[in-house]
Amino acid sequence: MNFNEYQDECAKVAVYPNRLNNFIYPALGLCGESGEVAEKIKKIIRDKGGIINDESREEIKKEIGDVLWYVSALCDELKLSMEDVAETNIRKLNDRKKRNMLKGEGDNR
Repeated sequence: MNFNEYQDECAKVAVYPNRLNNFIYPALGLCGESGEVAEKIKKIIRDKGGIINDESREEIKKEIGDVLWYVSALCDELKLSMEDVAETNIRKLNDRKKRNMLKGEGDNR
C-alpha cells in the first residue's frame, strides 16, 4: 500500500464534524495520538526499565497507526496528498544532508 492508497482508505472511515471543512479536528487528534505514543514509551521507561517487548511494540504500533490516520485526515482537510507530503519531506532532508545541515535549528536551514 502506498500513501495515496492509504489516504483513500482512511477517507472511507473518516467521520467527524464538518469533515473537509474542519482542519482543527484532525490537528488536535494528531496531537492527542502523538501524546499517546509518548505516554506508552514513558511507561516503558518507568515500568519496564526501557525494555520494549512484543506486546508493548504492538501497542505502540497501534498508536502510531492512529497518528498516521490523523495525518491523513489533516492532509485531506488541507487538500494535500500524503504522497506529496512524504516526497517533499525526503527532498528537504536530502537537501539538508547534501549541505551538511541535518543538525542545527530552524525550519529553513
